Amino acid sequence: MLPVIFLTGGAQSARFDKGDGASADDGPLPARRSRPYLVILGLVVSFTLVTLVGSLILGLLNLPQDIIRWVGIAVLVVIGVGLLIPRFEQILEKPFQWLPRREVQNRGSGFGVGLALGAVFVPCAGPVLAAIIVAGATGRIGADTVLLTASFAIGVAIPLLVFALAGRGLVERIRAFRKRERGLRIAAGVAMLALAVGLVFNVPQALQRLLPDYTAQLQRDLTDNEQAAEALGLGGLVNDENRDLDKCTNGADELESCGTAPSIKGIEKWLNTPGGEGIDLAELRGEVVLIDFWAYSCINCQRSIPHVVAWDEAYRDAGLQVIGIHSPEYAFEKDAANVEAGARDFGITYPVALDNNLSTWTNYRNRYWPAHYLIDASGTVRHISFGEGNYAATEKMIRELLEDADPGVSLPAATDVDDTTPDVGSTTPETFLGSSKDRNFAGPDAYGQGEDTFAFPADQAPDTFALDGGWKVQTQFVTPTGDEARVRLTYRASEVRIVAAGEGTITADVDGETSTIDVGGTPRSYAVLEPGDAREGVITLEVPAGVEVYSFTFG
Repeated sequence: MLPVIFLTGGAQSARFDKGDGASADDGPLPARRSRPYLVILGLVVSFTLVTLVGSLILGLLNLPQDIIRWVGIAVLVVIGVGLLIPRFEQILEKPFQWLPRREVQNRGSGFGVGLALGAVFVPCAGPVLAAIIVAGATGRIGADTVLLTASFAIGVAIPLLVFALAGRGLVERIRAFRKRERGLRIAAGVAMLALAVGLVFNVPQALQRLLPDYTAQLQRDLTDNEQAAEALGLGGLVNDENRDLDKCTNGADELESCGTAPSIKGIEKWLNTPGGEGIDLAELRGEVVLIDFWAYSCINCQRSIPHVVAWDEAYRDAGLQVIGIHSPEYAFEKDAANVEAGARDFGITYPVALDNNLSTWTNYRNRYWPAHYLIDASGTVRHISFGEGNYAATEKMIRELLEDADPGVSLPAATDVDDTTPDVGSTTPETFLGSSKDRNFAGPDAYGQGEDTFAFPADQAPDTFALDGGWKVQTQFVTPTGDEARVRLTYRASEVRIVAAGEGTITADVDGETSTIDVGGTPRSYAVLEPGDAREGVITLEVPAGVEVYSFTFG
């Protein structure tokens, strides 16, 4: 980005004396002095609009999420060629001949250049995109999200503008640049084409891996804490429906009163209901309702679901209505067939709502898989429990609310499902291999999207993963680019599972014991280490081409 900003925003607007006897016709004139400001303004406007509404619009049109990036690259190529070939620029200008010519020549504002740069700059936004992406996916873009996006864009724009202005000052002071406006113009065109080619082949990511990441620890300090998670998450999406949820204490042992339950909204499809009809909480007055937020590939949900299924079977006839809100963590979890198969595998027969746009998730200000919301017969939230565990207390309160709703009800004995919740910190954290969620990559280089060749480190820290061989890193998964591709994991767990997709057979070496995992079809969870005693060790997987690896989960 910097060479393009230097040449198109700074150098082209430089002013200097061409020498005695020179006229305005002695070569192309420099661009107007406001060009650096307007290039950066275009970048800010483009980045802000693309970031805020790009994902939302593309989702509505069912278009690929990176189409805007490719359009931006194409615009850079067109502008770059126009800077190199004046005749081509004249062809480009013909549709705009009704405008004053000085607005479309190199002496123009440069605002269009900034628009193209902003579109291709979007993937560089980093962690702050979490809040913006969630807000866009849920259709809840508000003033706070706009302010966050604009603040980030302006924060990036300020140093870029300083760089452009400094470049202009440098050009004006160096004698060698004089009488070379045409040369600067050509250099700007070459820089634009080079940037476009580099973006096509992910060269910026490769260069980034070669350079030390001096700010990595600072970024972790700023983002890996509860306050930042709250600011970048859904904590700010408070409305009249969910405002009182804060009155509930997570995992409380006694019933509380936390306001009327927020509505179930934005559901794409219902499973296990007559005719696929939706459920309105207002129509369930008189019944006790348990809402369970889950995702079928989430290991924490997989350990929690047997308890929920048992409660449904034990108390359905006594007046308990269980509703599963399936809020996807991965893109493949939005597929109704995948969710239906997952529900069937877990023995779920209660209604399941596909919350693919995270509308209900957002309406409950939820941030956890799983999460349980217990609602009494009057529609008031009486208990909230995030994550695994707290099952005995939750069941005790279910029984209390059922008796309150119908004092003469006959309840069966309490359910008896083993609580397999691991102690906090006793297992390796869930490990994502995609670039968007990676936290514990053990390689010596930065980990980013694109194709690269990796090698196992000599010493690998506990609770980390490493790659060996040729891999293509995507935002949500990795896949081999050839043979001899391996993943090595250092783990602490009594159970290890892998979320994978595609077609092929993975060979697993678990602490010296070899087994195979046949992967077929859409993404789902496969056992790598069957449940047993807690242990520490090393797992090495040989992954064939055609298999996509998403994450490791631990029990």
